[in-house]
Amino acid sequence: MESVEVYILGQKYLIRGEESPEYIKQLAAFVDEKLREVYSNSPGITPLKAAILTSLNIADELHRTKNKYDSISHSIKTIEDGADSIIKLFE
Repeated sequence: MESVEVYILGQKYLIRGEESPEYIKQLAAFVDEKLREVYSNSPGITPLKAAILTSLNIADELHRTKNKYDSISHSIKTIEDGADSIIKLFE
């Protein structure tokens, strides 16, 4: 497991992880982008508050995506069950 050098808000961090260096860099770029959005909307905010707001924004995005995924998975299951019922009619 190698260390990957990333920059978030101009600060260098060495990150070690199981994923590829490219993936870790993508994650760091995503966090950097989200932090910059918070700073642009709230100039003068403290770094800790910016990190907390960014974490909440990312958590919100994660939960919304998970809810959509769960809804789609449920819809697919319903369609599959319906298709199975139709197939049984022809057996």
